[in-house]
Amino acid sequence: MIPALLSLFLLFFCYNCSLCFSHSRHGLPALTSSSRRCLPGGAWWWHGAVGAGLGAALCAVPVVEKQNSASLSNDALIKRAVSLVTDSTSTLLSQTTYALIEALTEYTKAVYTLVSLYKQYTNLLGKMNSDEVDAVWQVVIGARVDMTTKQQEYLRLESSWMTALRLSEMAAEAAYQSGADQASVTARSHIQLIKSQVQEVRQLSQKAETKLAEAQTEELLKAQGEESSLPQGILGSTDAGEDPYLRED
Repeated sequence: MIPALLSLFLLFFCYNCSLCFSHSRHGLPALTSSSRRCLPGGAWWWHGAVGAGLGAALCAVPVVEKQNSASLSNDALIKRAVSLVTDSTSTLLSQTTYALIEALTEYTKAVYTLVSLYKQYTNLLGKMNSDEVDAVWQVVIGARVDMTTKQQEYLRLESSWMTALRLSEMAAEAAYQSGADQASVTARSHIQLIKSQVQEVRQLSQKAETKLAEAQTEELLKAQGEESSLPQGILGSTDAGEDPYLRED
């Protein structure tokens, strides 16, 4: 911008000098009455030209917005990135937790259904003929298959949940190391809440599994005294050295 202004001023100066030199060559006075009348108009025109040039030069100067260097520092960018990571891992953990809790709840219901069937079957031993016992036992087997299927489903989701949990813990640690204290505290609090929720549902499923084991034991003990009431497919051979109660448990 400064060289452009200097060029304009030099051009204006040289033009005035050329006028004076031209008048002196022709023997005219440097400032005649006519030149006095004309000069102000010419000077005004050149002043306008200089002003216009100055305005154009000023408009050509780029306006650079002053940026906060602190917001673009490496530490600040790392904190922003790690905050996004903690948010993403927390979302993943929440989704996998919801799926796991739902699967555990369904598995627990299936276990309690099987417990109820075992108890009913145990109470009916000795009171049914072989066909009735076989029909009830088929229902028990179907409930056991359903329970096993739901158990496999919750175990699959539990593996995904453990992965999400580890990612969240790593993100919380990264936030702490980078100085993003708020993100770290929030992530760790979320992890503790999730763990407590899953632990509560696990305790319910473990309680159901304990009741199932008790019901199976009770049924087996009673069945030993009611061997004659078992259907041929379950009873099997009663010869010496063979188990009189063969089945899948």
